[in-house]
Amino acid sequence: MATVSTAPPPTSQITGLASGLDWSTVIQELANAERTPETQWQATQATLTQQNTAFGTISSYLNNLKSAVTALQSSTLYGATTVSTSDATTGTATTASGAVPGSYSFDITQLATAASIAGTGNISQKLVPDGIPADVTVGTAGFTTPVTEGTFTINGAQVTLSATDSLQNVFDNIAKVTNNTVTATYNSADGITLTSTSAITLGSAADTSNFLQVAQLYNNSTGLVSSTGALGRAKLNSSLAEAGLTTPITDGGAGAGALTINGVTINYNATTDSVTDVMNRINSSTAGVTVRYDTLNNRFLLANNTTGSVGISLKDNTGNFLGATGLLTGATTSGKNLLYTVNGGAQQLQSQSNTITPDSSTIPGLSLTALATGSVTATVASDTSGITSALQTFVTDYNNVQSYITTQSATSTDSSGNIVPGLLTGDLTANEIAQNLRSASLSQVSASGLTSAMSEVADVGITSNGQTNTITLNTAALATALTNNLSQVQKFFTDTTSGWGVGLTNYLATANGANGSIQAHEASLTAQNQAINTQITNLETKITSDSANWTTEFSNMEAAESKTNQELTFLSQSVTSGSL
Repeated sequence: MATVSTAPPPTSQITGLASGLDWSTVIQELANAERTPETQWQATQATLTQQNTAFGTISSYLNNLKSAVTALQSSTLYGATTVSTSDATTGTATTASGAVPGSYSFDITQLATAASIAGTGNISQKLVPDGIPADVTVGTAGFTTPVTEGTFTINGAQVTLSATDSLQNVFDNIAKVTNNTVTATYNSADGITLTSTSAITLGSAADTSNFLQVAQLYNNSTGLVSSTGALGRAKLNSSLAEAGLTTPITDGGAGAGALTINGVTINYNATTDSVTDVMNRINSSTAGVTVRYDTLNNRFLLANNTTGSVGISLKDNTGNFLGATGLLTGATTSGKNLLYTVNGGAQQLQSQSNTITPDSSTIPGLSLTALATGSVTATVASDTSGITSALQTFVTDYNNVQSYITTQSATSTDSSGNIVPGLLTGDLTANEIAQNLRSASLSQVSASGLTSAMSEVADVGITSNGQTNTITLNTAALATALTNNLSQVQKFFTDTTSGWGVGLTNYLATANGANGSIQAHEASLTAQNQAINTQITNLETKITSDSANWTTEFSNMEAAESKTNQELTFLSQSVTSGSL
C-alpha cells in the first residue's frame, strides 16, 4: 500500500504580506482536495491485502487436507496389525508390514544361548604372595575391593588403618588395641584369621574403614574368625605386568603385545596398559564378544555378544594375555540355536537368536521372542485404529477449510441495520473452492472391483450435515465397514486409477498446486494492489506539479500586489508633501 507524504511549504516562507491572503494554506487545501480519491484507493488496498491473507490461510488448510488424503491412500495403513501371545512368560511377539491375521502356535524346545569361555579359576596370586604380611601394603593389596582408610572395631576397640600400612602393621594394631586378647595372622588358605580365648565381636555402626568386609571377616560368636574365602584378586587397574596374576602378563618385551579374538586383533602394552584397558578395548572392538572379571570366583569370563551355534576363536599373537588370564585353557560352552516347531509341524526349525523372524519361520510380518521353553500361541489381528484416526483427521481438515470459507463469506448487520459484507462475500474463487471440494470429497467412486456397497464416503460413515459444507464421521458405521469389508474400504481409498484419493488429490492440485486457482487469484489480488500503488504515485506526481504551478502563480500575484502597493505609497507621500 502506497504511503502519501503531504509536507507543507517551507516554514521560512511567509505568504500574503502584500496581498493579505495566506495562499500557502490555499495551496495545501487544493492539494488535499485533489488527493481525495486516495482515501478510497487505500481502503481498497487494505481489503485486497486482507483477501490475499485469507487465501493464504485457505491454501494452508488445503495443504493439511492434502496430507490427510495422502495418508488415507497409503496401503500400509490398511495392513496394520496387533498381536498378543497366550503366555507372555514363554514368548512375546511383534508384527510388521505383511502380517496376516490368524493364530500361530509355537513349540519351543530349546532356547538359543551364546558361546562362552570360563577362564581358569584362582587366576590371581595370593594376597600375600611370599607369605610375609609385612611385604604387602594394604592400600595396593589385591583385595576384591580397595580398602578405605579409617577405623574399624574389634571387641569394642577401634583400630586405625592407613592406606600406607602393611598388613603386618594392621595385625599389630589389632593386638595393641585389644591388649593382645585378639591376634591376627595370615593363613595358608589366603585368608586372615583372628584368634581369641573368648568370643570375638567385630564391627560397629561408627566404623569408617571397610577392612573387615574386604577381608571377609564376619561374626560367628566364637573366638576363631577366618576369612570366608581366598582374598587375593587380580589388580585390574594396575599395569598388566603388575596385575597380580599367577602367571605375569608379558607383551613380548617390546610393548607390542597382540591377541586375536574372532579374527580381530587387539594390541596392548604390558607397562602402560591395565587389565581394564585391554578388556575395554576388547569389548568395544568388532570381535563381537564381552570379557569381564568374575571377582567371586577369581577368573575371567568371555562370551559372544550374540546367541547361536557359533564358536569363539582365541589366539595370543605376541605376549601371553589370553594365556595369563586363563582364557586359552578355560572351559568352553558351545552356543546353541533356538529349536522350535510351528503349528504342530513335524519339521524342527532353528534360529540363531531367541527371536523367531519371518526369515526363519516363513510367517510373513510376525516375529516372536522366546523367553522360555514351552508352547505359546501368537494371535494376529487387524488394527484398524489407524484408519479411524486418519479419517477423523481428514474430516477435521476438511471442515477447517469449509468453515473458514463460510465465515469469511458470511454477511452481517451493523447497528443501523445495514448489511455488511464479509471479506470474501461474492468472491467467485472462494465459492468455487467450497463447491468443488465438496463435490470431489463426496462424489461416487467407480473403481474396478468395488461393490455397490462401497461407492461413496457415506459407506464408511462420512456424511454431510445438510445445513453447511461440513461433514461428520459416524465411527460406528466405519467400524462395521472395517470389520466386514476391510479390503473394499482399502480399495475405495487407495485404487491408483479411479479411487477416491486419486480424484480428490487431482482436484487439490488444481485448486492449490503451483499453478492452481488460489495461486492465480492471489497473483491477481497482488496485481490490483500494485496497480493502485501506481495510481497513487501518479496522482502524487500530478499534485506536486500542480502545487508548484500554484505557488508560482501566487508568488507572481504577490509580487504584483507588492509593486502596486509601493506605487500607491509613493503617490500618497508625493501628494502629502505637495510635490505633485
